[in-house]
Amino acid sequence: MLIPDITGYLNGRYAPLAELQVSVLDRGFLFGDGVYELVPVYDRRPFRLREHLARLDRSLSAVGIANPHTTDEWVTIVEEIVARHEFGDQSVYLQVSRGPAWPRNHAFPHEVTPTVFGYAEPLLPPAQELIERGIKAVSAADIRWGRCNIKSCSLIGNVLLKQVAAEAGAAEVVLFRDGFLVEGGASNVFVVKRGALLAPPPSHQMLTGITYDVVLELARHHGMALEVREIEEREARGADEMWISSSSKEVLAVTELDGRSVGNGVPGPIYRRMYDFYQVFKTTEMRSK
Repeated sequence: MLIPDITGYLNGRYAPLAELQVSVLDRGFLFGDGVYELVPVYDRRPFRLREHLARLDRSLSAVGIANPHTTDEWVTIVEEIVARHEFGDQSVYLQVSRGPAWPRNHAFPHEVTPTVFGYAEPLLPPAQELIERGIKAVSAADIRWGRCNIKSCSLIGNVLLKQVAAEAGAAEVVLFRDGFLVEGGASNVFVVKRGALLAPPPSHQMLTGITYDVVLELARHHGMALEVREIEEREARGADEMWISSSSKEVLAVTELDGRSVGNGVPGPIYRRMYDFYQVFKTTEMRSK
């Protein structure tokens, strides 16, 4: 495997990724016992960094890992990672595992030091073709665990579900649980019915993204009809429009689900309004100096 020439951070050390090593006894490696966070960076400015760090802190608290850094220390680490790369738009990955421990035991070990890892890669906007035509998606039953609001690095459920989409030639998998819309394999999902934007409410069964919050803020700011509530599967499948959102995908229309057109099979008018609102927000808020 060719490791990219990117500088990473590991437990206080900055070095090329190829030079960084983690113990084979690290519980992140053995159990997926850790959490992560992704921070989008525009023009070298982390977007809503403190909100991302607050979510990281919530995830750490939920799994019983003491946060190894203060907020200000995390800010310094992220800013240093950003500064060590030439690309202006970046995606900064942060991961904290419980750390290496012996013997291997499911229960929390005593006197263990968390492993802190981070790196950045270029953040590329969605291709114009996807914006204009929308994406294909498939649906699946949500097979993940019951605490999806924790940004856990144990992602085997998401991996298997995203593979379903990959094998079907689709860009995303839309998840349903107990007859209700949940989210995507790596995104949040919205639908439009009779001119109103519908969003599943935050719960333990989904990870509400920072971009999810932005979409709701923009909808409220611009007076769009909005309902944050549980969405039945039949409503979602019969929606006039469907979208996904994430920091890397921004906002994209789903125009085909399980081989059938969503609405008219093209990005709808409500989506196009939100896309325009998002681009203005991106220019004025995410990139403003």
